This record gives sequence, C-alpha cells and structure tokens, in this order.
Amino acid sequence: MNVIERYVQQILDGSTPDKPLWNIEKIHQGKINGWNYIDGCMMIALLNLHEITGSQVYFDFAENYLDYYVLDDGSMRGYKEEDYNLDNLCEGRPLFDVYAATGKEKYRRAIETLYGQILRQPRTAEGNFWHKQIYPNQVWLDGLYMAQVFYTKYTTQFEACKNYPDILNQFRTVRARMYDEKTGLYRHGWDSSGQAFWCEPDGRSKNPWLRSLGWFSAALIDVTSQLADGHEDMKDELTGIARELAGNLVKYVDEKVGMLWQVPDQPGREGNYPETSGSAMAAYFFLKGARVGILDATYAPVGARIFQNICKTYLTDVDGKLNLGGICLVAGLGPENNRRRDGSYEYYISEPIVENDAKGLAPFLMCYTELLRSGQDLSFLDN
Repeated sequence: MNVIERYVQQILDGSTPDKPLWNIEKIHQGKINGWNYIDGCMMIALLNLHEITGSQVYFDFAENYLDYYVLDDGSMRGYKEEDYNLDNLCEGRPLFDVYAATGKEKYRRAIETLYGQILRQPRTAEGNFWHKQIYPNQVWLDGLYMAQVFYTKYTTQFEACKNYPDILNQFRTVRARMYDEKTGLYRHGWDSSGQAFWCEPDGRSKNPWLRSLGWFSAALIDVTSQLADGHEDMKDELTGIARELAGNLVKYVDEKVGMLWQVPDQPGREGNYPETSGSAMAAYFFLKGARVGILDATYAPVGARIFQNICKTYLTDVDGKLNLGGICLVAGLGPENNRRRDGSYEYYISEPIVENDAKGLAPFLMCYTELLRSGQDLSFLDN
C-alpha cells in the first residue's frame, strides 16, 4: 500500500456520511452535512479509484454514502431546487455510475430530480446558467464543472444528445466574455448585466483565480472526452478552446516550486502561494487531456511533475498521520452583503488555507488515477 492509498484509507476510516473528514467548510461552520458539491467531488474521485484499481472498498464507500443521501423518491437530504445552485449538480455525476452498477431506481429518480433543475435554471440573456439564484446574471468558471459535465452525461445517455448545442453555446459564451487576452487566462466571474459590485465595466471580475481555472479546465476535458460519436464539430471546437487554455496555462507553472499560484498571473507577490487544489486540477487537465488525445502528449509529463511537486510540498506524514495542505478553503464573488469577496488580489490571498479538504483532495486523487491509467512511474510514492 503506497502513501496515497494509506492516505485515502485514513480519510475513509474517519468519515461517515453525516460527518466526512474532507468537508472542512461544514466542520468549521458546525453545520449538519447535506447534499453538496464537495462530497460530490470526493465520490467522483473514489469511483475513479475503483475503476482503475478494481478495489471494491472505494465503490462500496461511495455507494453507501450516496445511498444515505438519496431517498427512495429521488429527493436528496439537504437539496432544494429553489436555490438554483449549480454546485448541487456536481454530486449528481456519480449517480450515473452507481445506478448502472446497482440498478437502484432511486438513483435514476435523483438524476431526474437534478435534471429538473437544469430545465428550470435561470439563465443570462446569452443563454448561460446563473451560478446560483442569489447571484443573478452571474457566470462563474466553477459552474461549468458543476453543471455541464452532468448535463452532458444526461443528454448523451437519455436524450440522444439533443442538448449538445446548448452546452456548446455556454462554453462559447465563456470563451467570448471571460477570456483575458492579456494573460491568456480566464477571469473568475462575469456578470452579464454589469450590476455586480465586483465587476469591471466589461462585466468581468478583476482577476483570474487558480481553482476556478482548474474547474473550467477539468470541465473542458470531461465534457469533450464523453461526447458521443458523430458530433465532431462540437468536439473540435471544444478541443480548440482546451488547447488554447493548455498552451497558456502551462506558462504559469512555477519553475521553482513546480505548481501554480493562488492568483496565477502574480507569482511571488507578497501573500501569494502555490495552491494545491487548482494545481491538481491543472495537472488533471494536462494528464487526461494528453491521455485521450485532446491535448498533445507532451502535457502528460507536465501534469506528472505538478502532482509530484504537490506531494513534495504539501503531503506530510507526521507519526503516521498523513495530511494534504496548501488548499484554499473557499473563494467567491459577493453576494451584495459580503463585499469583502470583491475579486481583488487581496481578497483571494485572505481566505483560509486548510488541509484535507476535498476541493484539493479529490482532484489530487483524480490526478493519481490518471497517472495509474497512463502507467507512469509512481515509485516515489512507495513507503
């Protein structure tokens, strides 16, 4: 058992559906756990581990976890459609896998419940989903990962791909409205109405934020790689966006530390730091993109080096207890009554840095499974 497998087992041994060790936000808030994207990311990672390793432990944990949250009628503990929160769609992704494996109809009902939100989600004038009901007319990069991968899975499996044009249009709009020609990166958010206190005259937020770029890059790879045959024009267009982003993002991998920074276009500035979750997502983007042929094969070793440097910098073992650090707990834009979250450099570096949160742990494990899939040398993880 290598250090990654020991670490995962440590986390699973200490977690129950109502009190997972990886949901640091809920722990800090002292709140009861409910349906949320953080757990969704962790379930996705565990099912990836099961697929590549064959270990039933990972599947059984994920299925038991989802079984607790999904009720027989397809409702989910803590889920409210009226929040119109794209984050809540993320945990719908593993439902496809556990439904296929178990045949439990409640999982299919839950998928339909979440798809109902897709159908009624408020949209900008351009056709993009609002990030949440409390963020009117706002598009965040995060939301592409939260919603579009689930949306693509659903319309591919159950609707003969009929909503591919809608999905493509939402990526097109993000490229047109949120891309920054100066840096080659994307801004964290965009308000199509231009009314949010944090937006600049063009509606964009002030800065790129690493994890949001990670969410977006992972969305590009996950959506593009699952498109059905016969939709080559859409695949080619998304591949072009992914390759453009990869060519620009790779320039921000710090040569010295081998990771990317919390505010990626300002490396070394006081208060800035190499951040785990966004670096891991970038590594996943490079690794999977190279493996499935969306990106050039030369990106695979870049992703592998980022993963190795995350381990070197932030994975610690003290008296047998493993911890993954360097994870930004949370960052966002607004709402109106929280003007501290203004998208400034000072804001992004002010958020807490934590250990073991699934927003960092899950993409870290997704990188690990990509390395396993591609047969990379992982001897540095042996202990």
